Amino acid sequence: MTSNVFDYSCNTKGGQEQALEQYRGKVLLVVNTASKCGFTPQFAGLEELHEKYNEQGLQVLGFPCNQFGKQDPGSNEEITEFCQLNYGVSFPVMAKIEVNGSGTDPLYQHLKSEAPGALGTKAIKWNFTKFLINRDGEVVKRFAPATTPSQMAKDIEALL
Repeated sequence: MTSNVFDYSCNTKGGQEQALEQYRGKVLLVVNTASKCGFTPQFAGLEELHEKYNEQGLQVLGFPCNQFGKQDPGSNEEITEFCQLNYGVSFPVMAKIEVNGSGTDPLYQHLKSEAPGALGTKAIKWNFTKFLINRDGEVVKRFAPATTPSQMAKDIEALL
């Protein structure tokens, strides 16, 4: 069994495999995102967290997902362009993934098992579910989609 997040890899928007090991020693905020969701304006808050805490060791990682109401139908390039143009996103937005079901990305299988949601459910309920990971790659906390990025600042600061 894989012990921490740094043992996984993901695909960049261009399709290249990227080891999460490169983020060892950083605090990670992993978010499943969507471009056409009621929570989409959270991109602005996520970018604010990235700008405020990146130099102290925070790395925000966005993982587009089209599983909830088909709210991220575009290509990886279209999604990235949308995020940059509309919200000034400068943190990495990876390739589109699945977070639930038989096609669940292995990283998300790990995140969900380490930090179940309300009442112990493992499924991701909606876009913008957030996972906070410490510098050792351990999942510390899961935040609901309605939790705004600014509401997570104290938890992030405690790990930096």
